[in-house]
Amino acid sequence: MRFQPTGEQSDFARTLRDLLGAADVPAAVRAWGAGDHGPGRALWDRVARTGLFALAAGEEYGGAGLLPVELALGLVEWGRAAAPGPVVETAAAAVLLGGLGELGDAGPAKRFLPELAAGGASATLTLPGGSPYVLDAGAATYCFTVTGADELRVTGGADGGGGEGAAGAEGAAVLASLDPARRLSHPPAGGELLAAGPRVAAAAEAAGRWARLLTAAQCLGLGEALLARTVEYAKQRSQFGAPIGGFQAVKHRLADTLLGLEFARPLLWAAALSLDPGEVAAAKLTAGEASYAAAMTALQLHGAVGYTEELDLSLWLRKARPLRDAWGTPSRCRAAVLEALPARGARNLPGAEPV
Repeated sequence: MRFQPTGEQSDFARTLRDLLGAADVPAAVRAWGAGDHGPGRALWDRVARTGLFALAAGEEYGGAGLLPVELALGLVEWGRAAAPGPVVETAAAAVLLGGLGELGDAGPAKRFLPELAAGGASATLTLPGGSPYVLDAGAATYCFTVTGADELRVTGGADGGGGEGAAGAEGAAVLASLDPARRLSHPPAGGELLAAGPRVAAAAEAAGRWARLLTAAQCLGLGEALLARTVEYAKQRSQFGAPIGGFQAVKHRLADTLLGLEFARPLLWAAALSLDPGEVAAAKLTAGEASYAAAMTALQLHGAVGYTEELDLSLWLRKARPLRDAWGTPSRCRAAVLEALPARGARNLPGAEPV
């Protein structure tokens, strides 16, 4: 099993990092949190031209094929930049629609996937067993909902994503969130029925696994950015006539934070290669906890200035806890890992097929 990205994969990640680094992402994040989606949508359009959203759709729908490793690399960069928008939900919705297969010439996959793969539309998503709230319904073009009765419904689309989004004129109330740029609301009621039955349930399970994987990637990028900013600050801030980065206690804290992130990285790539539910849960658990630990380290070492909203660091700090809990809280991920252990052990019994 290979954990080192290929040259092509590294180039793709570097392209995204340069693009996001050159953009004024903090301004877009602040505008998004205030309800102005214009700068965020402009950033979305530029990222779409790299082919990021095509990585979650098959070639028959205008995508590049289902490429979880490349998509995870892209989401690491998205998290590193703290960019706003339902990027995880858009990719998971594409996986959901693709998993339905062909349901006629006007089936959901043919109807929605080409636009999502091209980045011309965005989507948000709720699934059974996931969060009861929908992310960025007022900004996404479509809101897909899988109900407990295995029905797939969709709302939005009339304005093509340029107006009020999937929430439409009904304007779902935005709920309070630790991260103002993660705008939550209750799922829209009703909507058009697209499909129902066991096929929807199977596609929803796969979509939820991809959402968990990509959120883990976002957490890893977020944690790495927090650590980098904290290391740089520790070199500049002086106390008792010396930079605080030279103090042993600070070095140990930063080293522990780095160790947590480095431990999460191979778990993320292993999960992206296998898409095994247990490995995906382990990656999400580890990356989420490491990212949250990086946020706590950053907050402590920055001191009082770390609490101010004027400091761009706050845009990263306020994402750590919500992302840690999105698409699988630590307790749910631990339960999923434990649930996968008996099956893994059975496959490794004498006489079983090697894994």
